[in-house]
Amino acid sequence: MFQGSAVSEAEQKIEKYEIEEIPKTPNLSQDLSVLMKVRLNFFVLVTALFGYLLARKGLPLEWDILFHTLLGTAAAAFGSAAFNQLMEIDLDLLMKRTADRPLPSRRMNPITAFAVGWILSAVGIIHLAVMVGQSAAYLTAVTIAIYVFVYTPMKRASSLNTLVGAIPGAIPPVIGWVGGGGGIVDPEAWFLFGILFFWQLPHFVAINWLCRQEYEDAGYKMWSNGDLSGRRSGILCAMFALVLAVFSLLPGIWGFANVLWLIGGPIFGLAIMALSFRFIRDGERKSCRQLFFSTLIYLPAALTLLLVAWSD
Repeated sequence: MFQGSAVSEAEQKIEKYEIEEIPKTPNLSQDLSVLMKVRLNFFVLVTALFGYLLARKGLPLEWDILFHTLLGTAAAAFGSAAFNQLMEIDLDLLMKRTADRPLPSRRMNPITAFAVGWILSAVGIIHLAVMVGQSAAYLTAVTIAIYVFVYTPMKRASSLNTLVGAIPGAIPPVIGWVGGGGGIVDPEAWFLFGILFFWQLPHFVAINWLCRQEYEDAGYKMWSNGDLSGRRSGILCAMFALVLAVFSLLPGIWGFANVLWLIGGPIFGLAIMALSFRFIRDGERKSCRQLFFSTLIYLPAALTLLLVAWSD
């Protein structure tokens, strides 16, 4: 405990309050990081990395191709994030958690953001086409097109946007797979797509429910809108988690993963389902946060187990 007079203690409290209340204006590099959603897109690179590693299982790693795969994927992901925020300036301004982004706060000119999005998206696609292969470039172009021109405007029109948005979110491991020498129509590639697709659904429904009031106020159409009890959102999460668990059986059936994944993969999905049922029962924010964090844990845990259990 600090010692001293009541006056000095009051002065310290006022000083602390004033320091905490003074807003710190982000610098340009911080604004660019937010515009490109660098932290969020880290998960994109992780899934692309695992796609590449699975394709090269039992084969020598081609470090230069891996580098170019991740570099091109990162550039395209950063560029599409900039376009996404350009199209949602008015809605971001209405939500507390996004109002301080560089565009709605008017710290960045939309022309600058457009240039960042255009340059990075083009560089990402071209880089992948030249340094990795045409399939990786095509997949990346499709990802950007769906994310920017279908999913982003659809968020204002239909709650089915979550299903559509899960498509571009599930393509990065396929980009990694083809970068590693796999084929675009390989069942392994589309299993990776499916795992990411079904994983995103309970993940984003949990986010939707936790932020439902802000989404509603901004005019977004989400499954969790109006779901005060959380029951509808919890049921959706449980259903998607069950599908994820059942879908996880396919590698064992098709023979490209061993019994370790055949047991562990479904268990991970069922764990999310169990937390979904807890949320259905009590409808508490704490339960929903636990459900949300379980989806965050699922991704690295499942991908790591899959890498260990993957057949050469």
